[in-house]
Amino acid sequence: MAKIIAISNQKGGVGKSTTAINLGASLAANDLQVLVVDCDPQGNTTTGLGIEKTVEISTLYQALLKRTPLPDLIVRTQCEGLSLVPADKNLIAANLEFVDDPRREYRLTDVLAPVRDQYQYILIDCPPALDLLTLNALVAADSVLVPIQCEFFALEGISQLIDTVEKVRETFSRPLKLEGILLTMYDDRTNLARQVAEDLKEFFSDEVLKTVIPRSIRLAEAPSYGKPILMYDPRSKGAESYIRLAKEILENEPRSRQTTQSAG
Repeated sequence: MAKIIAISNQKGGVGKSTTAINLGASLAANDLQVLVVDCDPQGNTTTGLGIEKTVEISTLYQALLKRTPLPDLIVRTQCEGLSLVPADKNLIAANLEFVDDPRREYRLTDVLAPVRDQYQYILIDCPPALDLLTLNALVAADSVLVPIQCEFFALEGISQLIDTVEKVRETFSRPLKLEGILLTMYDDRTNLARQVAEDLKEFFSDEVLKTVIPRSIRLAEAPSYGKPILMYDPRSKGAESYIRLAKEILENEPRSRQTTQSAG
């Protein structure tokens, strides 16, 4: 059964799609089968993995709203072992069309169920909002990975997300874990970045991941070529950092299983 990780932060521009693309590619590079689900109507992860949003392409919208079986929508990417459920702007309608469904928060859970045993990891790229799509992702997920840009308002945004995670645990009886807080676009030459990193580590302690994603031109360029950084520039600092992130998440996995077993 795949471990499902929602990549979420209601702030935009913090590196959610970049992380979905490059963590997915780095996990797949470890000979794992990985599915990335683009749950953001902007579809940046879809474009960043080289999939064109054309009229012919079926997206997550069809699975959530039209009940199209998910295997019919999954596309293979250029990366061995990495597949994608694409997104497009039609997903915007989901928040309205879900409203009267008594199982509206479980739509994505139901959609993923038939394919969950075909992958080791499923990564969900959430929209930059705490809306019904994000709620669907959090209810479907085993854990949530929170990318944070080291800037002044970082701490303000994360407290709201942590509150939402707590509510999901309570309301839906989900053992949703915090996979970790990931510092992105980090520039150690600035006092502000260092100060924000220190504040986050002081406040969240071990929940801040050791891996830090640097501010990188190559990392920013890669999506415009429809490639993960591992394919675009495998020797760059950005590629190295996402390889380290995948390794850290894989190493944390046995420990998190032990915690779950001892809690049970």
